[in-house]
Amino acid sequence: MSTLTIPIDDELYDKVQVLSWVRWSKVVQDGIRKRRILETYLREKSISENDAAFCEAIDWHPVDELPIKQEIIDKLKKTNERSVVAVKDVSDIFR
Repeated sequence: MSTLTIPIDDELYDKVQVLSWVRWSKVVQDGIRKRRILETYLREKSISENDAAFCEAIDWHPVDELPIKQEIIDKLKKTNERSVVAVKDVSDIFR
């Protein structure tokens, strides 16, 4: 396995040291994988089964990162608590 070393400022380093129990390499690996999955999803509109399992395990999906469409926001503002906004597909909600 390869190793990557990155510089961080002293303030961040002090914060990282306080949380010494955190496996920072795992945090960074998961962050990089999430970014790769997001970019793949944006390009192909789908993800692999392996990536889907990873997303399920961490309770995250690429659409979580997408902004909500303005027309959905407007519809929600017009509705009351008992109303429902009909959506056929998740792509109807996110840009």
